Amino acid sequence: MKSIFKLSILSFLFLLVSCSKKEDEINTTIEDEFVVSVEDEINFFIWKGLNLYYLWQKDVADLDDDKFKVSENTINLTELYTHFRQYNSPEETFENLLNRPTDRFSIIVDDYIELENSFQGLNLSSGMEFGLVRYRDTPSNIFGYVRYVVPNSSSATNNVTRGQIFNSVDGMQMTENNAFALLFGSNTNFTIGLADYNDGNPTTNGQTISLTKTELQENPVAVAKVITEGTQKIGYLMYNQFASNFDAQLNAVFADFKAENIDHLIVDLRYNPGGFVSSATYLAGMITGQFNGELFSQNIWNSKVMEALTADNFTNNFRTEIRNTDANGNVVLQENLNSLGLTKVYFITSNASASASELVINSLSAYIDVRVIGATTTGKQEGSITLYDSQNFSKTGANLKQNHRYAMQPIVFEISNKDGVNYRDGIVPDSEAFPGVFLSEDFGNLGVLGERSDPLLNETLNYINTGAKSVQKSNKEIDFKEIFNSKLAYPAKDNMIVDLK
Repeated sequence: MKSIFKLSILSFLFLLVSCSKKEDEINTTIEDEFVVSVEDEINFFIWKGLNLYYLWQKDVADLDDDKFKVSENTINLTELYTHFRQYNSPEETFENLLNRPTDRFSIIVDDYIELENSFQGLNLSSGMEFGLVRYRDTPSNIFGYVRYVVPNSSSATNNVTRGQIFNSVDGMQMTENNAFALLFGSNTNFTIGLADYNDGNPTTNGQTISLTKTELQENPVAVAKVITEGTQKIGYLMYNQFASNFDAQLNAVFADFKAENIDHLIVDLRYNPGGFVSSATYLAGMITGQFNGELFSQNIWNSKVMEALTADNFTNNFRTEIRNTDANGNVVLQENLNSLGLTKVYFITSNASASASELVINSLSAYIDVRVIGATTTGKQEGSITLYDSQNFSKTGANLKQNHRYAMQPIVFEISNKDGVNYRDGIVPDSEAFPGVFLSEDFGNLGVLGERSDPLLNETLNYINTGAKSVQKSNKEIDFKEIFNSKLAYPAKDNMIVDLK
């Protein structure tokens, strides 16, 4: 049994990244009877997408260009199909083609519609965003703390509030073995059991709240206000996802800040896991505005991509306008950025601040005075693209497969600021690179977002007013941090995304 697949890798690459060269015709022949299953087709999609785009393609033996080659530009499909039949699912195939543990972030999904929705803040959710933490004295037990509640959700209706502690779901104590299934399983209705914090060893208090998961759209512009401190006006923005469909709302916030003539700006990214690089670039331009056309960030792809394209394909410059298009290239939003022209900005971070959040902080630090208050960020300096099973891996590409909805979000580039600097171990507040204050969230005292009762905002305001730190780094709190959060369970997770050009 033998089937032959012919393609020019280089011309295929040129098509995918919108170069002018046309893709060679793809020809397949089956000399003997070979029944090709949907799973075979998905495995082939996974292999050819990773072979072409994966950042660590040269480090994975099964992604080698010669792995299934029988002659120049000719691949033995029968051998490829047979090889990947050793795996029980497309997910297993995908996992066995990744460069773990170096690659911590590549994902595959079985429904790209859910992934697309998640990138725009639409997820199946009760509206309760939370972190999960081990008990201080019994680390096999888990408790949750409510970070915030999305308006018009089941959690909002049922009076869930920031700072509440819960340690059981449907009457079962959460543990390291069952917490994920209890909270993120297929159940759309569940009941949380509330508890008293008790210095990190929560005790059940008998109160319960029943919640329902629905398709919920979250506006990432969670809090935006101007805080008056003496004669100073301080803009405060809590921004929870770089979702491109809310770029206009973000820009409107900066129009208000500009009209108020604010003296300082605080951007709270503590719960922001990332999103679109384009939205991150817009935010940076709103904060500044004086660097139009200058280099904002630069990235490195694998050698196939780097050698095929000119250098300007791997740079991203500051912009003066938002210009968003749909999948067909139609302009859906075009407006000038409302820029503040600031030379100093304050960011609030946590261990959950990742990817595009880190990109904004890092890239701006090469131009203006950046101060960081909070905890060390995730350390995700890589980005991804969405690959679909079509002729050119885009959703609008020819022959998009209709018999499945698998899509990949593999890591395809590493990103840095204009000086080639990034922080793989995370951005550390109160460090030489990022002056500020190191302060972890106190799970037993979260306060109200946007108010002085929030310890992180309170510390940031004090730091702005006095230039001094009123707290010292706590080793106890460094060791006592969340191990997971609700946003990481969404399809979008902590991805930093660029669109296929």
